[in-house]
Amino acid sequence: MHTSRETHRRTNRPADRHDGHRAKSRARRIVIGGGALAIAGAATVAVSLASAGQYSGSAAGADHAVFIQGNELAGNTIHVFARGDDGSLRPSGTYGTGGKGGDQVDAPTDSLASQGSLVYDDASGMLLAVNAGSGTVTSFRVEGQQLKDRRVVDSGGEFPAGLAVHGRIAYVMNAGGEGSVQGFRITGKGLEPLKGSYRSLGLSNEDIPRFDTSPGEVEFAPDGRSLLVTTKGNNTVEVFPMKRNGLPAVAEPVVNKSAGGVPFAISFDRTGKRMLVAEAEKSTVSTYAVKRDGKLKVLQQPLANGQETLCWLERAGNFFYGGNTGNSTVTGYRMDKRGKLALTNDVGIATPPSADSQGVIDLAVTEDEKFVYVQNAVSGTVDGFRVESNGALTKVTTAEGLPAFGESGMEGIAAV
Repeated sequence: MHTSRETHRRTNRPADRHDGHRAKSRARRIVIGGGALAIAGAATVAVSLASAGQYSGSAAGADHAVFIQGNELAGNTIHVFARGDDGSLRPSGTYGTGGKGGDQVDAPTDSLASQGSLVYDDASGMLLAVNAGSGTVTSFRVEGQQLKDRRVVDSGGEFPAGLAVHGRIAYVMNAGGEGSVQGFRITGKGLEPLKGSYRSLGLSNEDIPRFDTSPGEVEFAPDGRSLLVTTKGNNTVEVFPMKRNGLPAVAEPVVNKSAGGVPFAISFDRTGKRMLVAEAEKSTVSTYAVKRDGKLKVLQQPLANGQETLCWLERAGNFFYGGNTGNSTVTGYRMDKRGKLALTNDVGIATPPSADSQGVIDLAVTEDEKFVYVQNAVSGTVDGFRVESNGALTKVTTAEGLPAFGESGMEGIAAV
């Protein structure tokens, strides 16, 4: 299934963009690392959320909010929920991004096949969203649970699917075509392209990529010295050592073979010194140290969770939570003071699975690390959980009526 790549191709001008999407049936078959999993979509749940008002006022930042990207093909939207102190969610508004959602070819439950497609930046008070179907990125200024001052910019490539932020610099991961990363400065007027930041990933995709050969996530190391990208089909973790001015220090990424099969999501421990990568093929997590030269050192070999198709991974304190889309479960992990990762329980499930919560995909953790929110793509719901002292998750809320997976579906979530 995996293909090797000898060189990275570079280009300074992305290929022509197409807004059309291939029609696909609700029943889809995915192939990951030689295994197969059949998943059937569910009927879309209809709901009407409150409409957003006019954009005005001064920046104040987000407060007790959960943001969910609808990723609708006809017009992407952000669904905003006010979060109670107990973790409960109340609809607060729906905002158009000014772009279109996207759907990768043969995607099983997750139309963007990525982590980090919706990002809230606390420093600037901005919410950033990809519009995969129109090749653009939208920024909003956030006031409490309101989105204002919408700005839309070209992503610099095909099918933008992920975002990473460090300081005043943001990078977009474009999954289509040869794949690329493009840098932007975060300003009071939204995102401004960072000259000289574009780098190719040298992939071999159409403008609308296949989910299994597109990149999984772009992420900054906490110290900002490295920009990392996972490539599922090439089975690599690719690293761009970074300059202080926000530009990559190399023309091509440093290519590292993944310790586990089909690397997808990236997370870091609370010290910022250990990188965890979720791997979909056998539902494993590997731990690395990122060196200054872009090479990775394996600190812990792949740890299996006993579940199916682990793709997403987020940290809450010393705990990590992973979304297993193959059997719609959430796994809990604990990291000790020495950096050793272990499951929080023997069965690898942090909370009992629910028949009403199918198609687990992306996750978000609140800034106080007390709550975890999980998107259920097939059900069109988001579950909220309280993080217990032993790492178990206790369900406290369910938001219903979100865009369920069909020809596309919601993907991307952020919480504060």
